[in-house]
Amino acid sequence: MVREKDNKGILRSLDWITITIYILLLCLGWMSVCGASYDFEQAGNIFSLSSRSGMQIVWIGTSLILGVVVLSIDERVFESFSYLIYVGFLVLLAVTPFLARDIKGSMSWIKIGSFSLQPAEFAKFGTALCVARIMSGMEFHMNKMRDFLICAVVVFLPMGLIVMQKETGSALVYLSFFLMFYREGMPGSFLFVGVAAVFYFVVGIRFDETPLFNLPEVSLGTYLVLVGIWIFSAIMIRVYTTLRSPFWWVLGLGGGVSIVGLLFAEFVLPFDAAWVQLSICIVMIGYLLYLALREHVASYLYVALFSLGSLGFFYSTHYVLDHVMEKHQQTRIRVLLGIEDDPRGAGYNVIQAQIAIGSGGLKGKGFLNGTQTKLKYVPEQDTDFIFCTVGEEEGFVGCTVVLVLFLALILRLIHVAERQVYRFGRIYGYCVLSIFFFHVFINVGMVLGLTPVIGIPLPFFSYGGSSLWGFTLLLFILLRIDASRNKQRRR
Repeated sequence: MVREKDNKGILRSLDWITITIYILLLCLGWMSVCGASYDFEQAGNIFSLSSRSGMQIVWIGTSLILGVVVLSIDERVFESFSYLIYVGFLVLLAVTPFLARDIKGSMSWIKIGSFSLQPAEFAKFGTALCVARIMSGMEFHMNKMRDFLICAVVVFLPMGLIVMQKETGSALVYLSFFLMFYREGMPGSFLFVGVAAVFYFVVGIRFDETPLFNLPEVSLGTYLVLVGIWIFSAIMIRVYTTLRSPFWWVLGLGGGVSIVGLLFAEFVLPFDAAWVQLSICIVMIGYLLYLALREHVASYLYVALFSLGSLGFFYSTHYVLDHVMEKHQQTRIRVLLGIEDDPRGAGYNVIQAQIAIGSGGLKGKGFLNGTQTKLKYVPEQDTDFIFCTVGEEEGFVGCTVVLVLFLALILRLIHVAERQVYRFGRIYGYCVLSIFFFHVFINVGMVLGLTPVIGIPLPFFSYGGSSLWGFTLLLFILLRIDASRNKQRRR
């Protein structure tokens, strides 16, 4: 009788708005799989289990059953067994390359009977539970370096194991946890460093062979990055230190020397003026180290380390691009940055996806009436590039509806996370939010040619059971924790 009463209380406390959005996304996702996998020669067989649209119904049905099972479990189980779940997935990720078969160069799929599962999709919720358990401890403080490093290791361990499976895209998803870290008190300087690293990489690679003005000896990319390091360091001095004079010395004197160097290279003696800018950065680092010792201010040391690390990162980017990344990854980055034009190779997927979306116009061609997708012009059109099917068949209106639904889901997840009684629920909620946001932003961005093609699914849309089950587990564990918030208040 007590158990029945508890179940009724949970049903009343469930966030039905989130569940409604989830079901709507499942329905629209199934329609997109139908459109992407539909074959004119097999008309009328969209419900057949021999078709992808038919199998997607199976994955949707089992996902709903999985959601109900999760809701029937006591919410304390997820916190109590979080470490065990995490370690279990680490072991599974570690053995996956030895059990998996090679699928397009990836060793991340384990075959079970007639279907395959990708453990990387399920490890996300295990990592989220473990991180939430650690960070909800009484003694945990994000601004303590030891605590931060523990959480970073917990995130990077599965990420490294997934990279060993040659699934770079799935591994990069784990970087989304740093959005949650920021919400829970991670210093903004970490995000600043991340933005700076992206700037160094993109600008340095994109404009490496572009000359500066009329100076063929000077690489525009190198010069801009070195100027960026100098300016970023000056900004950090201004924000993170109390003394203002070093900021003006670094900004003013460095700017003056930089301008003189450019004028000298232009009108007196042609030479690589980037060396002048590099010298400015080195002198600035020395000056900051001197201030750190004289004033006994650790902030100057941190800025100096940031500047030194920036130089090391920038001068290693070409080596990483040319010698660490796979050949197809190098080509994708160069195509994305506009360095190369490869319409029949790395750029083919994006070009065809853009054609499909553009051909849909305002209202689209209608359900199952797309031509680009029916004629299979877009590779991976029912998995990684499924959003192009939405654009072709439902047009701009359909794309807007889908994006609005995802926006509603993300906003609702923020609301659900913020109303949690305990830190464990709130932190787990922001983990879920960060993962969903990363998937939607990167997947839609890569279809539109705005982000690199890294091969990650669009939640509830891309074909397959692993991703659908993984996203369902992520979401419904949060819904189960949220449904007990009133009971937690009475404890």
